[in-house]
Amino acid sequence: MLQTTLDIQTIRKDFPILNREVNGQPLVYLDNAATSQTPQQVIDVIVDYYHRYNANIHRGVHTLSQEATDAYEVARQKIQKHFNIAHSYEVIFTSGTTHGINLVATGFTSFLKNGDEVIVSAMEHHSNIVPWQMLCERTGATLKVIPMNLNGELIMEEYHKLLNDRTKLVFCNHVSNALGTINPIEKIIDAAHKVGAAVLIDGAQAAAHIKPDLQALDVDFYTVSAHKMCGPTGVGMLYGKEKWLNKLPPYQGGGEMIAEVTFEKTTYADLPHKFEAGTPNICGGIAFGAALDYMNHIGFEAIAQYEEELMQYATEQLLTIEGLRIYGTAKHKTSVISFNIDGIHPYDIGTILDKLGIAVRTGHHCAQPIMDFYKIPGTVRASFSFYNTQEEVDALVKGVKRARNMLL
Repeated sequence: MLQTTLDIQTIRKDFPILNREVNGQPLVYLDNAATSQTPQQVIDVIVDYYHRYNANIHRGVHTLSQEATDAYEVARQKIQKHFNIAHSYEVIFTSGTTHGINLVATGFTSFLKNGDEVIVSAMEHHSNIVPWQMLCERTGATLKVIPMNLNGELIMEEYHKLLNDRTKLVFCNHVSNALGTINPIEKIIDAAHKVGAAVLIDGAQAAAHIKPDLQALDVDFYTVSAHKMCGPTGVGMLYGKEKWLNKLPPYQGGGEMIAEVTFEKTTYADLPHKFEAGTPNICGGIAFGAALDYMNHIGFEAIAQYEEELMQYATEQLLTIEGLRIYGTAKHKTSVISFNIDGIHPYDIGTILDKLGIAVRTGHHCAQPIMDFYKIPGTVRASFSFYNTQEEVDALVKGVKRARNMLL
């Protein structure tokens, strides 16, 4: 048995979906890198909002509006505290990580010119590649790529060679969604700052497993999605240093982001509202705060320790299967195992596992450059959370063995 201080069976009772069956089998949910499940405590907050104080925020003097505004701004403060952000107005609510990345990429259009350079890593999600390609097309800047090795680790010596006085922006994920690699973002940020470049870290895959201290990291931008952290879909957070947020132009125009509007001229609101045009996902923001409360109550150190043990156990058991290869064997990684079996397409394995009630992700995981690097069409990805169990890992291994026997 795994050694843990967590009461996993009690925790599992918080997640109603874990009680259901799929194809006549108990659900084994191992697709947490795509989205985590939501505990009853967060569901209750969502229901309570719509039952008791559903109203638009910041714009009404009536009681419901004030209650909704207060709850929404308390959630912002919870995010500020959780990520150790200096000021609550440096927290921008977004629809998710992709929204945050595009906000920054669009804002930097006026700052770059032909001959400037931006750097991304070879293991990025498409949402942290395409916006920068579009930015380079608009500005004439050049996109450079930090290469990786066969273990799925960035080659830091090559990164340092790429940095120069033309480097204006560096973008990297904290954790690879396809490989689970934990990137050395402290070193990446420090080196970029030495040449005067700004840094955005995509924290979508990290924030459910690691509690980053954004002031200690000294990062310029950091973005996450609530649905990876036991919260709802359609809401996330972009952190930006105050100096950068003041420089960037608004991303969208509309209500809430203005100070004064005339037909001759518009002036913009102060932070954070400058970047929060229109009616936001009010309930989602409030529920995001509740999800952080839930995870902090469990404790991120205990979560990280348990998930590490679970991943190591799953790795050892999967490697007993003949012909199975794991992609992403970095020394530092978290809660993701991507694998293939020789001679079998990953989609076929995923389909059989689904028939057994086991949910995994198959394909390129919106990280096609990684698959091209390994010369494969995709992988089977099992991703773990603190509510998964050793018994579920055993079910996965048994299911993969069955799939192999059926398909070879």
